[in-house]
Amino acid sequence: MSEKRIYTFGNGKAEGKADMKNLLGGKGANLAEMNLIGVPVPPGFTITTDVCNEYFEKGKQQVVELLKEEVIKSVKHIETLMNSKFGDVENPLLMSVRSGARASMPGMMDTILNLGLNDEVVEGLARKTGNECFAYDSYRRFVQMYGDVVMGMKPVNKEDIDPFEAIIIKVKKQRGISLDNEMNVDELKQLVAEFKAAIKEQTGFDFPVNPMDQLWGAICSVFDSWMNERAILYRKMEGIPAEWGTAVSVMAMVFGNMGKTSATGVCFSRDAATGENLFNGEYLVNAQGEDVVAGIRTPQQITKEGSLRWAKQQCVDENIRASKYPSMEETMPEIFAQLNDIQDKLEKHYHDMQDMEFTVQEGHLWFLQTRNGKRTGTAMVKIAMDLLHEGEIDEKIALERCEPNKLDELLHPVFDKEALVSAKVLTRGLPASPGAACGQVVFFADDAAKWHDDGHQVIMVRIETSPEDLAGMNAAEGILTARGGMTSHAAVVARGMGKCCVSGAGAINVNYKNRTVEIDGVLVREGDYISLNGSTGEVYLGEVKTKPAEVTGDFAKLMDLCKKYTKLVVRTNADTPHDAEVARNFGAVGIGLCRTEHMFFENEKIKAMREMILSDTKEGREIALEKLLPYQKQDFYGIFKAMDGCPVNIRLLDPPLHEFVPHDIEGQKIMAKEMGISVEEIQHRVNLLSEHNPMLGHRGCRLGNTYPEITAMQTRAIIGAAIELKKEGYNPQPEIMVPLVGIVNEFDAQEEVIRSTAKEIFEKEGVEIPFKVGTMIEIPRAALTADYIAQKAEYFSFGTNDLTQMTFGYSRDDISSFLPVYIDKKILKVDPFQVLDQTGVGQLVEMAVKKGRATRPDLKCGICGEHGGEPSSVKFCHKVGLNYVSCSPFRVPIARLAAAQAAIEE
Repeated sequence: MSEKRIYTFGNGKAEGKADMKNLLGGKGANLAEMNLIGVPVPPGFTITTDVCNEYFEKGKQQVVELLKEEVIKSVKHIETLMNSKFGDVENPLLMSVRSGARASMPGMMDTILNLGLNDEVVEGLARKTGNECFAYDSYRRFVQMYGDVVMGMKPVNKEDIDPFEAIIIKVKKQRGISLDNEMNVDELKQLVAEFKAAIKEQTGFDFPVNPMDQLWGAICSVFDSWMNERAILYRKMEGIPAEWGTAVSVMAMVFGNMGKTSATGVCFSRDAATGENLFNGEYLVNAQGEDVVAGIRTPQQITKEGSLRWAKQQCVDENIRASKYPSMEETMPEIFAQLNDIQDKLEKHYHDMQDMEFTVQEGHLWFLQTRNGKRTGTAMVKIAMDLLHEGEIDEKIALERCEPNKLDELLHPVFDKEALVSAKVLTRGLPASPGAACGQVVFFADDAAKWHDDGHQVIMVRIETSPEDLAGMNAAEGILTARGGMTSHAAVVARGMGKCCVSGAGAINVNYKNRTVEIDGVLVREGDYISLNGSTGEVYLGEVKTKPAEVTGDFAKLMDLCKKYTKLVVRTNADTPHDAEVARNFGAVGIGLCRTEHMFFENEKIKAMREMILSDTKEGREIALEKLLPYQKQDFYGIFKAMDGCPVNIRLLDPPLHEFVPHDIEGQKIMAKEMGISVEEIQHRVNLLSEHNPMLGHRGCRLGNTYPEITAMQTRAIIGAAIELKKEGYNPQPEIMVPLVGIVNEFDAQEEVIRSTAKEIFEKEGVEIPFKVGTMIEIPRAALTADYIAQKAEYFSFGTNDLTQMTFGYSRDDISSFLPVYIDKKILKVDPFQVLDQTGVGQLVEMAVKKGRATRPDLKCGICGEHGGEPSSVKFCHKVGLNYVSCSPFRVPIARLAAAQAAIEE
């Protein structure tokens, strides 16, 4: 690691810069960069991410010793620039301590503000500023925040409110006031005293009075927060490695709580929910930053346009808006003009939408942070396309700016307009994150996670959310809060997750102990259904019908851009004409996997299928297969028609036969009657089909080689449907895939049945259809002997689900019993059934492609496992030279974007 552990910034100079994000974290690197480009930033210093790793390797005491000399020197750097002294009674300097990983993790780690206060320093601050109310407001905030973050003063039970908040409510009740900023000096002093007493009673420790002790406690707490539960969960969700660590930025405090000429706020250079090119944000007069994001006071809009839109959504009269809820543009026009200029400067500098935090101290504007803003999938696409058209970025950067997995948000269902007409609107809040969500009400994060795991769709309802609620927010379909604006914790995190969110719904009255929420006279209990419209802020009683989203506009432009650059094409896994049409509309160029077994489970089909399986003679099976033939042919006809002119890869019957037979007594009675034999005989034949390890048993090509009449029937259905369509003027392109081949002889035997059956049909119909016969490479031995298999097989399709299963020796159905432990212990980094194991399984894929093409240079190769829609796996497939990936219909756009990015990154 670098010997230099601390980098300073301030007064237009900085030891770091924007491209040092890995070392200084996003916040530290951007604070340095803002200094260098002339943005007003309070002076400070950043402790590197390397130190975070040292902290967990060497321990707290050793790292404090390593840092002590540099920290003292860096504090003096701030003192010099601020012309004040840390811990001094007459001319005190206060500081903030903030986290900052290289990847944005909003609200997941800890921050401490107003650090450096004690009973003597607060009096000095009051004298220095001539504002005793401000001094004690800062002091009570510091004790509250430090007591929570560093000393662990938390609610004892989840139904309890925050212990500090309980004291604040009690003190405000004495005079019947409702807002924190209405408290007088005596009440603020009372808070400080009661906070300290509560901390001592609950934790057993006195509140520290030495400012340097406070600083070390805060720095170490920020490092500790890298390993708190919510940060670990967020990293898992976002794929952020633990070894990245967090930096710690220490800055001189600037104060937004010094009176009516002071304020604090959060702003975005574009709309983070919709992507609209509209500067927007929220601010509070006479407040500090946590007030805005915590949602304790509902903030006001920064721009007049934003204020007018807010008033319209909330049905607020213009006279009331202008007098009670004016925008910063109207009340602080000079500050607004500076803010507007700087936000524009920062967006142009970073060429991306910026999420910024600022403070106004007695008419002076300071920037505390800028970062590339978290955004919804819709906003992500719109912003990328708009910046492209504005000439800020080029096509390749536009593609790379879009995260493939976030495209999924654009494909979520929306409310049916007809259903909304009759829906009962309970209340209206702020449209914090778009989307449609229906679910059962829950009030606590752990309950949301548990209900979700039990198969329920839930809406999490909170007074306001905090970072501790992350697991519940992740499990919920949507989030509803009573407090908070468009930049509150709930809003920012929900947008980052792509979750529907309605915040600041002031009409809702949440009772955690009774687990109820009262909304304008309607009592909704835990488990009752509500629906949220994150695009309008409306909350509906009950479930509102949804419909599939329609994808147009910027999304279509992005897909056109993908087509321009991609080399690896995308097919779909589809078993019905409907799925095929959906995928084709998303840009799929064929079907990479059509699973014939999924076609057999409808009523009459399953009877014929069971009759075929339970027959004990070839003649009996052939009679049953003749019943199945028209059904199969009709299924293939519909799929070929939907995919006219595109290749359709049909996998012959693959699963073990026991999956199709009736295991319940009623089903066995039906089959006994159908076949004219006893129930006991049916049960006997069912038992004969059971296997100890069916996934490695009588399935795949083993079925076709044992019962070639099954392969013959499926071939007749495939070729027959294709011929029928050709006669109608269509252009079907069938591919017939032999599954689970491990020995080339298995493939040879099946190919002979397929080709001879097709020849008979061609002669009978007087029409020929070009078709290919290939195989699914899903057994390691097939990959090792791919050069032999390719002598006959015309294409390979890698079934990476089974290939992963057999390479690792993990059962896909049973891995959940040990996977969480393996990931926690870092034995595995990810679930190999979700993300392709490029080292092991990937090596087999790459080897099989090379061996196969050595025998057959024009061998077409694709992948059709679940990995075909996972971005990093798609990029690997591009790298090893596959022709296509295949995935479920709604993953097609994700795979297309990943394929385009792979081509660009090449």
